[in-house]
Amino acid sequence: MIYFSGFGLANEQELFKDYLDDRDFVVSGFSYGAIGAMDYARQTHNRINKLQLLSPAFFQDRTTSFKKRELIYYIKNPTGYMEKFYENITDQNIDRYKATTTKEQLDELLNYEWKTDNLKRLCDRGTTVEIFLGFCDTITPNDAVIRFFKDFATIYQYKDKGHML
Repeated sequence: MIYFSGFGLANEQELFKDYLDDRDFVVSGFSYGAIGAMDYARQTHNRINKLQLLSPAFFQDRTTSFKKRELIYYIKNPTGYMEKFYENITDQNIDRYKATTTKEQLDELLNYEWKTDNLKRLCDRGTTVEIFLGFCDTITPNDAVIRFFKDFATIYQYKDKGHML
């Protein structure tokens, strides 16, 4: 399995062991890492049987002003921004998974455009796409994600789970 980490995180895949398919030919990513997983799957010539996207970062339904405001908050106080971000994604102690972030990463996360053509091409190549969502997620807009991915993926939604499932 190839795994891509979430924004401000590193090596956190062990937190998702109940969801991840840890076999060959599987590519997975959490939140911001879902973008990396998607781009890798789209660009590689290697065989991929399954693409797993856990709480995929999906902000294309948000306004430009929202995205600009998030970047401004980050630029003014990166440490404060990240502390609030970690509070919003989990109540678990994740100190050992925290990683350095950049404005460029946040910009990519906020402005990434998921494209149905890319998903269709992956499916046509025989790749199964799975989406994992927590019903109580305050970061990922479940309704927008479900509407966007419903024709290309199996979507699992967990009732009492948040962003970090």
